Amino acid sequence: MLTVTQLANACHISRTTLLYYERAGLLLPALRSDNGYRWYGDKEVKRLESIISYRSFGLSIKDIMPLLDNDLKQEQTLHNQFNALEKEIQVLRLQQKAIVMLLEQPALLATNQLTKARWVGVMRNAGFDEEDMSNWHKQFEKMEPGAHQEFLESLNIDADEIELIRNMSKV
Repeated sequence: MLTVTQLANACHISRTTLLYYERAGLLLPALRSDNGYRWYGDKEVKRLESIISYRSFGLSIKDIMPLLDNDLKQEQTLHNQFNALEKEIQVLRLQQKAIVMLLEQPALLATNQLTKARWVGVMRNAGFDEEDMSNWHKQFEKMEPGAHQEFLESLNIDADEIELIRNMSKV
C-alpha cells in the first residue's frame, strides 16, 4: 500500500495532480486510515497508470472517466482524439506556411507595409479559409491578447474593427 506522496513519486506526478484526480472522481484511495491518510493498492496504481497514459494522449478528464469504467468506448474515443489532433496539426501547418510566406517577403515586415488586405492574402495563399482565420485570431487572443492588439494595430486597422475582431475572438 502506498500513501499519496509515495504514489505520486512512484508515478512521477505531483501530489496535487493525484489529489485533483481524486476530486474529479478518477482515482479514489483503496482505504483511509483513522488519521486521514489515503492508501492506494495495486488496483489504484494500475488505474493511475491508465489515467496518465490517457492524459499523455491529450484526453480530457471528462473523456477519461468512461474509458476507465468501460473499455468498449476506448477505440472510438482514441479515434476521435487522433482526428482532433490531426486537425490541430493541419491548422498549425497552415500557420507555419503563412509565416514562411511572410518571411519570404521581409520587406513587408521591415517597412510596415503589411496591411490587413496583404495579411488576409498571405493567409488565403497559405490555405486558410474564414474559419481557419477566425480560429487563428481566437488562439492569438487567448494566448497573447496584448500582442494580438499590437498586431492588429500594425495592420492599420481602425480601432472599431480591432475591437470587433477581438470581441469575436473571445467567444
